[in-house]
Amino acid sequence: MNIMPTSEEQCPHLDLQLEPSPYAAEAGFEWQPLCRRLAATTKSGRRAPSAGSRRKAENDIPAQSAIGEPALSYPAPLVLPNDDLACDPKCPPQSFRSWLYEKARNKPKEDRRTLYVAAVPEITSSMAFMRDWLQPDTASGRSSGGGLKQKPPGNKTLPSPSYEDIVSYLSTFYRGLPLKPFPQRLRFVPWEETRMKKPNIHSTYVGLATRDSCTRIRVRSPPDGVFKGQLNLGDILDAAIEMLPGDAYSLLLLLDHDMYEDEDDDFCCGRAYGGSRVAVVSSSRYHPILDEQVGIEYSHMWPASHCKSYINGLCTVDKPKEQSGDPWATSFIPLRAAIDAAKDIIVPTSQEGLRALWFSRLARTASHELGHCFGMEHCVYYACNMQSTAGMAEDVRQPPYLCPICLSKFSYAVACELQGHDDTGRQLYIQERYGAIITFCDGWKGNGLFTGYGAWARARLDLLQQT
Repeated sequence: MNIMPTSEEQCPHLDLQLEPSPYAAEAGFEWQPLCRRLAATTKSGRRAPSAGSRRKAENDIPAQSAIGEPALSYPAPLVLPNDDLACDPKCPPQSFRSWLYEKARNKPKEDRRTLYVAAVPEITSSMAFMRDWLQPDTASGRSSGGGLKQKPPGNKTLPSPSYEDIVSYLSTFYRGLPLKPFPQRLRFVPWEETRMKKPNIHSTYVGLATRDSCTRIRVRSPPDGVFKGQLNLGDILDAAIEMLPGDAYSLLLLLDHDMYEDEDDDFCCGRAYGGSRVAVVSSSRYHPILDEQVGIEYSHMWPASHCKSYINGLCTVDKPKEQSGDPWATSFIPLRAAIDAAKDIIVPTSQEGLRALWFSRLARTASHELGHCFGMEHCVYYACNMQSTAGMAEDVRQPPYLCPICLSKFSYAVACELQGHDDTGRQLYIQERYGAIITFCDGWKGNGLFTGYGAWARARLDLLQQT
């Protein structure tokens, strides 16, 4: 069953946007120069290349970083209109050195290294009305236009992303750390102050219960009307802090319900209290049935989001700047490999494709939020999984990989601080992690993000093994 118009599939993505978009300068965003990006991967925070390699760096020819990553194999943040970095162009960078010496950073230890994931809470019989909160109202909300040419039919019946798939992905992404299910099933129950009354869809609070405790969760109706009820994510994170197991490095709570952070929010898909090592993510807004009203263009989700003609169209550029020559083309082998692998399947054409699309979005956000638990702040150096996002359209343009600087942080935490390896062992860990990512993505051949990610990781691994 072909559920998308063929016009969505025609762009050949010939030229790539490797630098920030033409809009970035107007927004006030300045991309960190190459010398600083290279230095940001090192413990010292400095890089002193030889005269020859310095000249290469100044000409933007690929140079090797401290962990063997060709620095220019990664494009810049796009910084399009309404993107998070366009709204906050002065967001400070966090180098590997600043992360390493951050006093408040939680280091993984032998007795505190487990990542726990809690499945979506059970809706008990007394809270049956909360099932109605799971169904989006596609007649509500504001359409931003410019997205799908038609609505995919029948996808209201899609099952939400499975717990097992999320656990499998996070086990791969955070390779080297044990990942376990939270030992108790969470439940939505009436809040104790209202148990004498029959709870209903207009309840002010609900209870989030474990076997031994119950936390009050504030409830409201979403301002945009897309769902009938929203849960306060701050209250949910407070509950997560209370239930954090003693041997946990971090705890991630999964939700299918919509969430909000404060009264000015329309919604929020995920948040982490990094210092407290807890995070929560919601699948609700990633439902493909909502894509039309938020203006998502399937054919230019990542990795095709770096298509130059697409970027120029969003920035209303009439005469695109000429693409640079061979050095760029060779240095961006991973991105080109990702685009070529995903181009024929990036637009979902079946219910199974939509299901995989929904899962891939939640997986990327879950790995991002857990990254904050490792002390990683939002990335401004490259297009990266740790980059911040201001909405759904930006979210699907961002990559699932960690850039060289963020990978420096995570690989050091696991391979060096936890496993006791030196830098050679850390580089081996990075290669093994890429191998695991390739294996995982091979199991999701029908999804554009995972197919692109697998091809990207394979190209990155090839480059690493050549050095």
